[in-house]
Amino acid sequence: MEILYIVGFAFVVTVFAVLLRETRPEIALLLALGFGVLIFIMVLSKMGDIITVFRDLTHKAGIDDFYFITLLKILGIAYIAEFGAQICRDAGEGTIASKIEMAGKVLILLLALPILTAVLEVVVRLLP
Repeated sequence: MEILYIVGFAFVVTVFAVLLRETRPEIALLLALGFGVLIFIMVLSKMGDIITVFRDLTHKAGIDDFYFITLLKILGIAYIAEFGAQICRDAGEGTIASKIEMAGKVLILLLALPILTAVLEVVVRLLP
């Protein structure tokens, strides 16, 4: 039940951030950013187990590693873009956050193009 530890720690950090925001807003922002990075690292360490399971499944299904690696890259871009956007929003920079999200979407689409092309080629071959 690691989520209980994370949520409990988040409540403590939130209380400190709220108290500090009135007198030392720069420290409150650094506290929130530090907490975000800590949580990101904790969750990232768990991704190894998930990647291992998916790698085993793709090998058992006979799926080319290219598709698996592309999927991992897409997931990585999505998580990193969301994390970066949330940090910018926490700092009060919603405009920058939206630009990060847009860049993430474009990069994901760029990585997905070979997969979409392969799917369309299969569909075209199936049609008379």
